[in-house]
Amino acid sequence: MKLAPLLLVPLLFGAALAAQATSAARTPLRPQADCPRIDRINEWHVVDARTVTVRTGPHRYVMRLEANCPRLGVGNPGLLFRTSNANRVLGDSRICGDVGETVQARYQPPCAIASVREVDKAHFDKLTKQARHSGSGADQPTRP
Repeated sequence: MKLAPLLLVPLLFGAALAAQATSAARTPLRPQADCPRIDRINEWHVVDARTVTVRTGPHRYVMRLEANCPRLGVGNPGLLFRTSNANRVLGDSRICGDVGETVQARYQPPCAIASVREVDKAHFDKLTKQARHSGSGADQPTRP
């Protein structure tokens, strides 16, 4: 019976490593005031299955997704951004790369956003030239 606790040690260690790897992959943008607001998106571009660019007025962002999402941008609406439940409760419609934030399309299940970072116009333009799909922010919900 004393062997059972010893068998749990590798399981707990493995779970801790998995949790650390997940949190290391997520890099939310801070401060939150610098994050793009869903209701202010002017344009978006799907660069590849894991990269989306977004413009809100003069601000430009690159969003990296946690997994491949090959059907983003297909159908109408092409992309819908969803804030986390915590931000939704607070009435904040920002996307920072926090847990629970997603982007989805009509024929694509929600895809988790792993990171958001602001980029300059030259980098944004370089990425958007490679875009497979593009659109405006007109399809975004008007409230979180």
